[in-house]
Amino acid sequence: MSTARRAAKTPAFTVVRADLNPDPLALDCALVERWLVAFLRDELIRRRKISRAVVGISGGVDSAVVAFLCARALGPKNVYGIRMPYRTSNKLSSQHGRLVASAADIHDREIDISSAVDGYLRHEPRAGGQRRGNVMARTRMLVLFDQSAKLNALPIGTGNKSERLFGYFTWHGDDSPPINPIGDLFKTQVWDLARHLGVPPAVVDKPATADLIQGQTDEDDLGITYARADRILDAILKGFTPEDIVRQGFAAREVDLVRSRVGATHWKRHLATTAMISTTAINEFYLRPVDY
Repeated sequence: MSTARRAAKTPAFTVVRADLNPDPLALDCALVERWLVAFLRDELIRRRKISRAVVGISGGVDSAVVAFLCARALGPKNVYGIRMPYRTSNKLSSQHGRLVASAADIHDREIDISSAVDGYLRHEPRAGGQRRGNVMARTRMLVLFDQSAKLNALPIGTGNKSERLFGYFTWHGDDSPPINPIGDLFKTQVWDLARHLGVPPAVVDKPATADLIQGQTDEDDLGITYARADRILDAILKGFTPEDIVRQGFAAREVDLVRSRVGATHWKRHLATTAMISTTAINEFYLRPVDY
């Protein structure tokens, strides 16, 4: 990677607070906001010459934070929030989506995906909840990318670092957008940033859920709270051994759970693996000078 490219992608400061707070995940939220707003402007306007963004608004905190950041980076009139409920989605999610769009002062549109999803699933009547949820997630990306083509806009990702490390997303669904401003923030950090940005409390304070299956919550699915998982994930990324992390006050069961989920989903964090038959395989050997 060139020096200029590396500098553009790597902040020249730490976003973790340097005061006496012992929490390793405590953020300087004002600094994070400035950095992410600058990141969005650089990636959309300067690099791609695109001044509009499309955000899938779920009614959850992640998409709310992204909507607020995009509004500050591009101006609210250039941000299009798209709510995409399925017929079994929690009605509160759509209400909270409208609340977010109103609070961020961005465009708000609802596109019901029920007919599109059911048009496929009628051929697969035995599909279980996980398969149905994946079809919904991928259908939402189809809508988001088509709307981006219509509006001359760029789809913006809304997946946080905790979900990405756990593999708690639909491959080629939630992870599809080419830019993600919150992908290096743990879920607990997203909550902190949301409060700083002024995201409505009704959105910030409710249990996190993918809203793909009725009654589903993230923490029930994962088997651990984000408050504990994020700190274990942070310790793993910093090179601490399982024994080290247990000594920090976590149960061995929790550490094993987090480590196993991260290890089992490594493949989801990469593009398709190319079978190499030359020395110019794209993304394996062949890179533009700017990629070094």
